Amino acid sequence: MTLREAVAAYVRDGDTLALEGFTHLIPVAAGHEIIRQRRRDLTVVRMTADIVVDQMLAAGCVKRLVSAFVGNSSAGSLGELRRRVERGEPEPLEFEEYSHYGLVCRYLAGAQRLPFYPLRSYGGSDLPSVNPALRKVTSPYPGPDGGEEQVYVVPPLTPDVTIVHAQRADRHGNVQIWGLTGVQAEAVFAAHRAIVTVEEVVEDDVVRSDPNRTVIPAHAVDAVVPCPRGAHPSFAQGYYDRDNAFYRSWPQTSGDPERLAAWLEEWVHGTEDHTAYAEKLGEERWRALAVGPAPSEPVDYGRRL
Repeated sequence: MTLREAVAAYVRDGDTLALEGFTHLIPVAAGHEIIRQRRRDLTVVRMTADIVVDQMLAAGCVKRLVSAFVGNSSAGSLGELRRRVERGEPEPLEFEEYSHYGLVCRYLAGAQRLPFYPLRSYGGSDLPSVNPALRKVTSPYPGPDGGEEQVYVVPPLTPDVTIVHAQRADRHGNVQIWGLTGVQAEAVFAAHRAIVTVEEVVEDDVVRSDPNRTVIPAHAVDAVVPCPRGAHPSFAQGYYDRDNAFYRSWPQTSGDPERLAAWLEEWVHGTEDHTAYAEKLGEERWRALAVGPAPSEPVDYGRRL
C-alpha cells in the first residue's frame, strides 16, 4: 500500500496507536501522514516520546500519551509537550508514565495475551505514586527466604494499531531489521493491526537468503509501505545517518507555538506525501546524511545436496 492508503485503512479516530523504534528507525513519515489526515483523539504509545510525538500533539492528533522517556533525544526539550504537561496550554495532556522496562513488559503481556506481567524494578520507585496501573500481587510461589513475596505487575498493552519503520521487507510483509532494535516485534504482535513502513520492498529471495534478520513475520503485518527516508530525522542503519542539525534546531521551533504551527503548515500539510517532504529537504541535505558501506561477513546457511 501507499502510506496514505495504509493510514486511511487502519488508523481511526480514538485509536490507541503505538509508534515504536528506539532512536533508530523511528516511523516519522507515518506520524506526518496521520497529521495530514487529521486523525483525532488518539492515545499514542511510544517508549521514547520525541519529536514525532511533539509534532502530532501540536497538530491536535493526540489526546493521551503513554510513555517512559520524554525528550528531544539529547538535543533539548519538546516545546509543545512541555506546554501541555506543565501549564495545560493550549489544553492539558493526559499522560501515563512508565519506566522503559515497564512498557516492554506491557507489550510482552499484550503479545502473549497475558493478564499482567511481573517485574521487580518498581521497588523503591516513586512511579507507583503517580500511576495507579502499577500494582502489587502476591506471588503464588515462596520467595528466596521461603516466605510470601509481593511483586509489581503491569497490565497488558494491546494497541489498536502499531506502526514501525524498518530497512526492508518482501511483499508478503516479512520484515528485516539490523542495527539498533527496540520493541518493534513485541509492539506488532501485541496490536490488532500493524503497518510497517520500509526503506525498500525486496524480492522474496533476498529475505530468504538471510532469514535471521526477519524480526517480524508476514502473518503479523497488515500493510507493507515502501517509504524511502521514512525515518528522518532519525536514521536507518545502512541507508542514511541521523540528522543532528534537525534535532538541535527543534527546541527553537517547538518552543514558539506560532513558529511550530508554521513549520507544520509548510513541512507536513504543505507537502503532499513523504516523497515531497524528502525532496523539499534537498539533495544537499541528504548528501550530508549519506553513509558509507560497512558490509557484514557473509554467512553460509548450507542446504541439502
